[in-house]
Amino acid sequence: MPRKNEPTERICAVTREVLPVTGLLRFVMAPDKTVVVDVKGTLPGRGVWVTAKKSVLQEAIKKRAFSRGFKEQVNAEDGLADHTDKLLEQAALGALSISRKAGNLVVGFSKVEAALKKESVLALVHATEASEDGVRKLAAVAASRFGKVDRLSVIRLFTSEQISTHLGRENVIHAVLLAGEAGRNFVKHAQRLALFREVSVGADDDGTKGAVAQD
Repeated sequence: MPRKNEPTERICAVTREVLPVTGLLRFVMAPDKTVVVDVKGTLPGRGVWVTAKKSVLQEAIKKRAFSRGFKEQVNAEDGLADHTDKLLEQAALGALSISRKAGNLVVGFSKVEAALKKESVLALVHATEASEDGVRKLAAVAASRFGKVDRLSVIRLFTSEQISTHLGRENVIHAVLLAGEAGRNFVKHAQRLALFREVSVGADDDGTKGAVAQD
């Protein structure tokens, strides 16, 4: 995100496209000349911006785009893309935990089903190992109310273990984000992670696909 009084668009160091900063990742150079991702956009120093997709970041490393951007030899390690993915994932899961504490999250199939029928909702969250039958049933409930389930973000980026650990619950498979600042913040982080992994945060015709985690 842009800091106060900073431009809302930047040039990708790889594609040379001018993009909103929401579709880019900022990288800075550490004192030891190692390239570090600035997930929160708050680290000091000169920044090099790269389209927020793993494939583009890998290309930046391969083509030494960071050395050109910083105008000196820097160390962009091969593991930078995986490390960036991990940090984006942690940020999203942290935002999910905050959503629960703020009362913007409902978990459990029956409670999610009830919330879809009457609450103001932002997104469905399914564990990657959720049964397609359960996902399809909740998609049908959402479709009966909203007309099209693709009006909701449908997020399948995390395992049940990851979700459960961050929520302090056991065996969480399904959840729904309720309208509220914390819920919107989680959806923003999840969309950013999905963009990096190059999957969509949405649903296909039967509502079962969503954003599915990749190896």
